[in-house]
Amino acid sequence: MSLQNKYKELIDTATAAGVANLQVTEQNGVLYIDGDAPTAAIKDQLWHIYDKTDPNFLSGDLVLNVNARAEAGSKVKVTTEKSNLNIRKGPGTDQPIIGKAAHGEIITLVSKSSELWWLVRTDDGEEGYAFAQYLTPEG
Repeated sequence: MSLQNKYKELIDTATAAGVANLQVTEQNGVLYIDGDAPTAAIKDQLWHIYDKTDPNFLSGDLVLNVNARAEAGSKVKVTTEKSNLNIRKGPGTDQPIIGKAAHGEIITLVSKSSELWWLVRTDDGEEGYAFAQYLTPEG
C-alpha cells in the first residue's frame, strides 16, 4: 500500500477543508504533508485523522506540517511550555522586554512582522513583539 493511499482520508480532508499551499510529497518511505489550515479546528481534525490511521503515531512514515493561519485582529493563544512569553519592544531577543503574556493566555494578533516575530497586544493594552513559535491561532 502506498503512503498516499494509507493517508488518503487525511489528504482528502485537507483538500476539502481548504488547506492552502497544500503539498504532498513522498521521499525515502516518508510522506510529507505541508500547508496552511484555515483554522486551528481544521488542524486538530487532521491530527485526529492521523491518530486514527496510525494510532499513537508509531509508524514514523508521515510528517504532518500543517499550520493554522492567523489573521490580523484574530486571537492567538500563548503556548509556551509553562513559563510566560516575553513581549519585546522590537522583533528580536536583543530587544528590551516590555511585557509578558501568561502560558495559556489569549492575546490579539496585530500583524505578522515576519515568520519568527508577530506583533501582539494583550488585553491590558501592552503591544509588542512575541516569538511566533509560542503562539497558536484560536478557532
